[in-house]
Amino acid sequence: MKKFKTESQKILDLMINSIYTHKEIFIRELLSNASDAIDKLYYKSLKENLSYSKEDFSIKLEIDKDKRILRITDNGIGMSAEELESNLGVIARSGSLDFKQNMEGSEDVNIIGQFGVGFYSAFMVSDKVEVVSRAYGSAEANMWSSKGAEGYEITKADKAESGTAITMYIKNDTEEEHYDEFLEEYKIRELVKKYSDYIRYPIMLDVERARTDEKDSSKNEKYVETETLNSMVPLWKKNKSALTEDDYNAFYKDTFYDYEKPLKVIHFSAEGMSVNFNAVLFIPAKAPYNYYSKTYEKGLKLYTNGILIMDKCADLLPDYFSFVKGVVDSELTLNISRETIQHNHQLKKIAANLEKKIKSELAAMLENDREAYQNFFKEFGLQIKYGIYDNWGMNKDTLKDLLLFHSVRKDKPVTIKEYFDEMKDSQKYIYYASGKSVDAIKVLPQVERVLEYDYDILCLTQDIDEFAIKILAEYEKKEFRSVSAGELGLADENITIETEDDKQILALIKDTLGDKVAKVKLSSRLKTHPVCLSSEGDLSIEMEKVFNAMPNAQGISAQKVLELNSNHPLYEKIRKLFVENKDEIKDLAKILFVQAQLIEGLPVDNLTEYSDLVCRKLS
Repeated sequence: MKKFKTESQKILDLMINSIYTHKEIFIRELLSNASDAIDKLYYKSLKENLSYSKEDFSIKLEIDKDKRILRITDNGIGMSAEELESNLGVIARSGSLDFKQNMEGSEDVNIIGQFGVGFYSAFMVSDKVEVVSRAYGSAEANMWSSKGAEGYEITKADKAESGTAITMYIKNDTEEEHYDEFLEEYKIRELVKKYSDYIRYPIMLDVERARTDEKDSSKNEKYVETETLNSMVPLWKKNKSALTEDDYNAFYKDTFYDYEKPLKVIHFSAEGMSVNFNAVLFIPAKAPYNYYSKTYEKGLKLYTNGILIMDKCADLLPDYFSFVKGVVDSELTLNISRETIQHNHQLKKIAANLEKKIKSELAAMLENDREAYQNFFKEFGLQIKYGIYDNWGMNKDTLKDLLLFHSVRKDKPVTIKEYFDEMKDSQKYIYYASGKSVDAIKVLPQVERVLEYDYDILCLTQDIDEFAIKILAEYEKKEFRSVSAGELGLADENITIETEDDKQILALIKDTLGDKVAKVKLSSRLKTHPVCLSSEGDLSIEMEKVFNAMPNAQGISAQKVLELNSNHPLYEKIRKLFVENKDEIKDLAKILFVQAQLIEGLPVDNLTEYSDLVCRKLS
């Protein structure tokens, strides 16, 4: 028994228990090593004109449930006794790295086993591991065997051809860990598909099948069929001209478990950067059921040379494009477990390129396929708006031209740029109104005067809308202005003149309502309606509703202004009552305030009092 040439127990325990997050990773590591071994022989055949082609190579999987054996065999370059000693007897020594460093022009072959620890992941699931290997060009084979950190043995063995066979004696199940699944065909299929589907050589498994007996149709006969478990060539590395819409749709549905085809496919590659990559991205047609919840996880599948490294790499997407699904394949510098990236700057460059591409594709969809874009925005527009608001508007310039809001004049969604391009020369602001729906906004008292000037109004119907607009503040130096805000920049805005009686009437109404309103004034924005609420300051009435609908709300209140239409018959009645019966004005003030609250969708403190007042006036 030979000892490992490192701090044995401590180091191997670290390899097995700390480096790898999931035990199932072992199959990825061993299949990657097998692929590396074949790559080495194939590369050697190219350099030395040996009689090999890619079709000569394969990886074989064998399962023996009775003996609790899982075996992985390749017909690659193999190892001599000395190489078994140096590569497997020294933890964290990589023959693949040595091979790559010693070969000029080795960029022709992708060798990913750079750290020499992947092999030891077999001990996460095995009581004992045997490696039988025969080096190419050698007539003899050797077996390396070990039960773990106590050491290993190397003995002579028999093997008909060059290559390596790794036999794992799978551990028994415990209460905490389940190892039996690694002896099940379905699980091995699943893991190969998940981690190693795009290894360039076929991964073969003998599968037992049943068919009807030719002599007796009432009986079934069993037979063994060798099946290839992996796809080998990833879709993203195929020529786009050779792929059809059905190819992309099938890949998307199979990979991301969506029953609908994607709304948009983005297939591209980037070269000439410090990090080259291929990517296939998809914009789903519908938002996942949990998309706007904390349970949703963003991220793209990250591969390096066809090997899955991360199932959801969140760093590749900004939050506002978190709806994008897809895969990215690049030659990256990995950490020792091959589960995470070693240098963040590589990911940052890829992420920046992806973000730019997604933005340009969305902009192209907006311009060239408006119906598709509107469908997209219906599903994911809320996330774009959050992107405007998030991080104090850091990304607002990137996203502002992707926004859609319903236009009152056009009665359809428009971009801010489209609104801006059709603004009249006399128009001072970009007007918007907030409400539960477009229909509710159209009948707001505050919109009448703006529409009378033939100015358009953007409808803000989602909670986030006004927050996003406040962050934008302006577009092409035109300020956004709510139709419920103080000054609207209209030509006749200051024509309304308050008489001394008006001032006393307004003061009486203010005293009656107390701190429910910050001010009472005659309105220049109302045309046919008798009353409305507007607000002063940065907090609008719509924002107040949003804040107060949140858990643990603190009862935030906007500075409300009650505006009365001095040209409405109801105000004429108030003027008469000011002379005849001032107390009646107090009741009318309460009724008008509640009406204004109801129009704005605000809660009413005392509906019983309001009902009694209305009934008294009607009787």
